[in-house]
Amino acid sequence: MRPKLDGILETAVYVDDMQAAHSFYTDILGLKCMVAGERLSAYDAGPAQTLLVFHRGHTGEDVETPGGVVPGHDTTGHSHFAFRISSDQLSPWRDYLKEMQVEIISEVTWPAGGQSLYLNDPDGNVLELVTAPLWPNYQS
Repeated sequence: MRPKLDGILETAVYVDDMQAAHSFYTDILGLKCMVAGERLSAYDAGPAQTLLVFHRGHTGEDVETPGGVVPGHDTTGHSHFAFRISSDQLSPWRDYLKEMQVEIISEVTWPAGGQSLYLNDPDGNVLELVTAPLWPNYQS
């Protein structure tokens, strides 16, 4: 019998400019930085949820830690991830992003009724702010 998963704990994005990414994720999105370093920063993205921002090209090698080896990983190109927002926060986010001069690159209304705002971080990664309902496991 297959053991149960409890959910996704970490989502990773790779960037070329760690300082620009840090400014965006803390100053624009308001995420609290929990760990900051040259190759990785970790941000509180909600209860038991962490956004890992890796310095592209600096994480391909294994890293020895006192507790064991962290396998190397890296990626090229732009990635995508989404933040949940309540439907009553869609307009405030739209207004706030305009005020902060962050371009909304697309807006989508999904068949189930949820709505998404898409924007880019400084490295071109695609972020989504999305309301329920969207997926069967993300309902209002």
